[in-house]
Amino acid sequence: MPENLVIILARLNSQPIATAICFRSADTLYGRYWGSLADFHSLHFEACYYQGIEYCIEQGLQRFEPGTQGEHKISRGFRPTSTWSYHWLANRAFSSAVGEFLTQETAHVDTYMDDLEDHVPYRRDLPHIPHS
Repeated sequence: MPENLVIILARLNSQPIATAICFRSADTLYGRYWGSLADFHSLHFEACYYQGIEYCIEQGLQRFEPGTQGEHKISRGFRPTSTWSYHWLANRAFSSAVGEFLTQETAHVDTYMDDLEDHVPYRRDLPHIPHS
């Protein structure tokens, strides 16, 4: 799997201060993990978005999916994209409670995604992949 790992390392005075870890397929870069030693102005955007975009262009990748969450992604050219995860919970009562919460949360997230789509700065007549 090393050939599918893309690591963006930020340094200050030759010392590592932050990293973004991405995974790539034949045509897509997937941003997933981010961490830094301190708060550096705009470093998150540089490491997690701008360097990923540059990498995709240089490598001829067709898509960049920068990861979940964040209204700030719209102003950087990314459309809201639904993601999913799968979890198994051994405790049935807890699993049931989480399931009830997720039913409510799914409705909330779907509405939120629709609201975000109204703020995407692209022409409305262009085709796009629906989020649901």
